[in-house]
Amino acid sequence: MSEENMTGERSARPAGFRSVLRTRLAAQRWVLVTALVIAASAQYARGLTPSWEIWIAFAVLVSAALLAPGRRPLMPRRLRGQPQAAMWPDAGMKHLADALPAPCFIVDQRGIVRYANAAARERFGAAHPGDPISFRLRTPALLEALDRVIAGEEAQRIGWSEKVPTEQWLEAYVAPIAPLASEGRAPRQPVTQRFILVTVQDLSDQHRLERMRADFVANASHELRTPLASLTGFVETLMGPAKDDPQARDRFLTIMMQQGERMRRLIDDLLSLSRVELKAHVQPNEIVDLAALLRHTCDTLKPLADELGVTINLSCPDGPCQVRGDRDELIEVIENLAENSLKYGASGKRVEIDLAPTGGEDEGPAAWVLGFRDHGPGIAPEHVPRLTERFYRADISASREMKGTGLGLAIVKHILTRHKARLEIESVPGQGALFSVRIPAAIPS
Repeated sequence: MSEENMTGERSARPAGFRSVLRTRLAAQRWVLVTALVIAASAQYARGLTPSWEIWIAFAVLVSAALLAPGRRPLMPRRLRGQPQAAMWPDAGMKHLADALPAPCFIVDQRGIVRYANAAARERFGAAHPGDPISFRLRTPALLEALDRVIAGEEAQRIGWSEKVPTEQWLEAYVAPIAPLASEGRAPRQPVTQRFILVTVQDLSDQHRLERMRADFVANASHELRTPLASLTGFVETLMGPAKDDPQARDRFLTIMMQQGERMRRLIDDLLSLSRVELKAHVQPNEIVDLAALLRHTCDTLKPLADELGVTINLSCPDGPCQVRGDRDELIEVIENLAENSLKYGASGKRVEIDLAPTGGEDEGPAAWVLGFRDHGPGIAPEHVPRLTERFYRADISASREMKGTGLGLAIVKHILTRHKARLEIESVPGQGALFSVRIPAAIPS
């Protein structure tokens, strides 16, 4: 045994002996006090008054018991005899935990929290040193991994999902660490306490993106597969039974043209959505007159409105309405929203499109609000929050009848996000729908 360990044992024995001695003396005092109380009670029971000697002895013993120096709380058996500094992470270890952006706990070999960084306290609530980590992290898989690491196994990585209050996916990494060489311990002092590092990472956004990507591929494949199957079937028919039937051939060729146009529209929308996403984080700087774009688009859609029997009522300022934006993308937004109002609100026989300033002072408007109101059947409340999702349709049959791809509002949302604009949808079933775009006005230089 080294001289250092022997010295540590010799210095520890007197302190332990004194602690035990104090405990025994205190117990003996209270035993004597109890005996005096019993003796006084017995004299009262016999009708006698306790002697003054009993009262003096009682007062002395109670005073001695109450005024005796308190002893330190007993430590767990596995920590007795260890230096006090060895039971707590040193300053260097705490600084490393604070530098981590993810929630991080430092626990000892009993699963007791010794330190929690700011991210852990913010995410899981106040974790007081001395509390079991199970008070904050109650996942059985995580606690089992912690037990395995405490037992001496290698670092563990586990993942789990939670449904309350919202669906989220978390991953924890549990690894053993040793105290760093710093103040409070000599460089050659043996490590007597091992700590466990528990870090938790939120993977909810990654899982949602993966799910959206998988849904997008599945929906795009489904949308392309239907017209492709129709084209293949009609080609086979024309090459076989209908080869010499001019009337059937003309009818089938018309349907094939329609299906080919459907595939073209879908591919065009997919490419448009891809281009917008590539530039999602680059805000355009070109100054564009929104009123001029609105008048141009309404003139372009006039034939469609006449075909559907719908009147377009346009209201916008006579002067320029300047915003910073991409001209082609803003035209695409106006066309998509105006076409939706014309097609799905055709039963109302009129569509109101207006442009007005809002929130401005003497220097000019803070934003322009562009509204598209139809008087058609409206949209059920459960569909409104999901209308901007890719391939989502409130009415599938009506959408396909109107030659929709299910991507129009998704493209609108991404373009408006790039322009720092916002889309709001209001609808009451039976009373039509209102699509409002709020886009920041260009600040004059």
